[in-house]
Amino acid sequence: MEKIKDRKIVVVNQASNYLTVGFCNAFADKFANVALVTGSVHIQGEELSTDIEVTYINKWVERPASKKFLSYIKACFKMYWLILTKYRKHEVFFVSIPPMGYLLNLLVSNRFSMVVWDVYPDAFKITGMKETHFLYRVWASLNRKSFKKAFRLFTIGDKMAELLEVYVSKSKIIIQPIWSIFQANERVAKEDNPFVKEHQLQDKFIIQYSGNIGLTHKVEVVVELAELLKENSNIIFQIIGRGPRVPALQRMVAEKNLPNCTFLPFQSDEMFPFSLSAADLGIVILDELTSKGSVPSKSYNLMSYGIPSVYIAGEDSELNTYAQKYNAAECFAEKDLHLAKDFILHLSTNKQKWNEMSANAIATAKLFRRDNADKFVDYYLNPLHD
Repeated sequence: MEKIKDRKIVVVNQASNYLTVGFCNAFADKFANVALVTGSVHIQGEELSTDIEVTYINKWVERPASKKFLSYIKACFKMYWLILTKYRKHEVFFVSIPPMGYLLNLLVSNRFSMVVWDVYPDAFKITGMKETHFLYRVWASLNRKSFKKAFRLFTIGDKMAELLEVYVSKSKIIIQPIWSIFQANERVAKEDNPFVKEHQLQDKFIIQYSGNIGLTHKVEVVVELAELLKENSNIIFQIIGRGPRVPALQRMVAEKNLPNCTFLPFQSDEMFPFSLSAADLGIVILDELTSKGSVPSKSYNLMSYGIPSVYIAGEDSELNTYAQKYNAAECFAEKDLHLAKDFILHLSTNKQKWNEMSANAIATAKLFRRDNADKFVDYYLNPLHD
């Protein structure tokens, strides 16, 4: 198929991961001229096509919060300038970071589209911010203008679409799921797993949280579950990740004297498939104030490896919908951790139930494959409701 030559597109994301790479490569299959503006590219499996022109800006800074915010502002200015100059004739496809970056479409004349998988300003509710707050009201007002002006507006699930409907007509929103890092079930058996051997976990039922541990991630839920199950010596909780709240969580574990809860740093890309393979049960946590507006990518990775999950999220979350629809996970409100405990105990002792949920996870993972990137591009070129 001959590529489109009379249109150019630039993908914009300050911190590019496997999803951004997938978008870029999918566009490069259809467009002769594709560019990427980014601060960094983290390759996880899929390589970025050499046909894609990359322009680097400042990197995303994880912490402290003040430096993160400054990195966002600096990136917005650089993105704006590049869109005005080097990429003034390009269509723009914005992804993720900085979280306010898509609002640049109010300042440029380019055909501008965005993928929304964390809904702002709604996400600020985690911090206690009310809808009456000045920043919340201003951002909400800008959303209405930005989304209305957008060429294409994508989100990844029905619940997030419901949030976006506060700002824009439902007919404007295109719902398309994303995909996992892993494209097949390559889970490594415990007896062959170097991660399991290194940490002497051969005879343990491993419950794993792997991800960021920031101010908005309620990972203390994992510690609370570990406390509820501390008498069960065969069950161990792993918290893998980094963030400013790690020391506080470690103190909680020490104060509660929980030998069944351990901490590890993020694993290398080479070790990650082995650390994920070690899990018998994954934990995915969303603050109930904002759980309608996000789906952590770890949930797709767990499905790909056939690992059942326990979701801690609100009833109105996409995760709860997944749990009910696909039967590869159970979802519990934070106030119902005693029910989560019972579920964990049942799953740890009932191999048949575990196998059923594992098979359901593998089957569900087929809905979240890399060809979803191609579907984004197909919708970009020919949305169903055009």
